[in-house]
Amino acid sequence: MIKINYPKTAFKIKKENNIELIFDAFRKRWMVLTPEEWVRQNMLQYITEVKKYPAKLIAIEKEIYLGELKMRCDVVVYNRNGLPWMIIECKEMNAKLNAKVVEQILRYHITLPAKYLVITNGSYCFGFEKREGQFYEINELPSFE
Repeated sequence: MIKINYPKTAFKIKKENNIELIFDAFRKRWMVLTPEEWVRQNMLQYITEVKKYPAKLIAIEKEIYLGELKMRCDVVVYNRNGLPWMIIECKEMNAKLNAKVVEQILRYHITLPAKYLVITNGSYCFGFEKREGQFYEINELPSFE
């Protein structure tokens, strides 16, 4: 398991029609503040502020196709050559990180063959590195290559 100490961030939050919204600085728009969005926003702050992943190489809710099935990856980090380097799947804090979540990110990996796969619910975070065709659990998120 990977321990993550999220940076203290002053998120912009507002309420419209009794719906809480959070400003997503990456997508430059207000998003409904769901429990999953809260985890995604904190994870984005962590990878850019703490791990120093370049924001310009990050895609949020990247649309992909697996056959005719349309899916969305929560976060995709690309390397400097524009190839998928890391896929991050975010779940709400009460969600269990089980085999179903791992299967979900592995399906994304079919279309986006990234070196690193990460699943998080904000409280817990698991990461895997692909080496020589096998996945190995990692104990911390890597530095950006």
